[in-house]
Amino acid sequence: MGPGDLKQALSWLPPEEAEELLVGFDTSDDAAVYKFDDTYALLQTVDFFPPVVDTPYLFGQISAANALSDVYAMGGKPLTALNLAAFPCSLGLDHLGEILKGGHDKVKESGAVVVGGHTIQDNEPKYGLSVTGIVRLDEVVTNSNVKAGDVLVFTKPLGMGILASALKRGIVTEDDIMPAIETAATLNRAAAEAMMEVGVNACTDITGFGLLGHLKEMIAVNGLKATIEAEKIPLWELAIEIAIKGIIPGGARDNQAYLGDSVVFKTKTAYPPEMLFDPQTSGGLLISVPEARLQALLAALETRGVGTRAVIGRIDEGAPGIIEVV
Repeated sequence: MGPGDLKQALSWLPPEEAEELLVGFDTSDDAAVYKFDDTYALLQTVDFFPPVVDTPYLFGQISAANALSDVYAMGGKPLTALNLAAFPCSLGLDHLGEILKGGHDKVKESGAVVVGGHTIQDNEPKYGLSVTGIVRLDEVVTNSNVKAGDVLVFTKPLGMGILASALKRGIVTEDDIMPAIETAATLNRAAAEAMMEVGVNACTDITGFGLLGHLKEMIAVNGLKATIEAEKIPLWELAIEIAIKGIIPGGARDNQAYLGDSVVFKTKTAYPPEMLFDPQTSGGLLISVPEARLQALLAALETRGVGTRAVIGRIDEGAPGIIEVV
């Protein structure tokens, strides 16, 4: 669901008020934070979607990595996961088994455990997880705690939405986009460990609302602006080639329309600008770090083998809620 439709749907819900609820859905954060005791809080999140690749096992891995990412973005550790699956039995239950195995293996890699789930029959396959994690109260990382002077670091290339659309249309094969598939199936665990070691102000993972959509959520409530350097954003080269041909997911156009005048392009990008709105599946972490800790963060990411460590912009005083692309 696009951000505009989601906002309208959520408008029917009254604000949740509970002393133990530290983070709800009002700031569009990655997971709910519920105080457990004087030391820890529980993290709760859920995510599922239709296939973005053809191979069931890979689809399961990507879906699980995507759901687990919300816990990592909040600075937490995943504990348990529940499967959510919709599946047409006519496709063969062996395919469903491969999806579930892919998810199980990725959850196991994270250190969490699959403890059950729920399945229904549906005309279109869908799979994901409900994940419960834990985080120390003094280590919760939210998406909206950005500070003026922060530097923005991004940890995976953009373009997975475009590549997945091209795959569905038969324009590319899985082999053609395997580097992107493998990256989408990679946990954000190492990146999260790096940011927690160094200490950062804010973080979010980039998923369905695209890079600029999720960045907008980071600056929406604090009266700051963001500046993004277009040529420093990591992009899948094949995605650029496909986007130049006009193959852009509808979700990217929805994201762009929703953000409207809050995004100001001050330069002509060397790639279709819609790529900055491209919906991602299991995208990277967007980390807002004090400039004094930037080099320490980059070193920690490198030490943990995080291949993409792009410094793409900063947070500053200025027109509130505006993203400038320069």
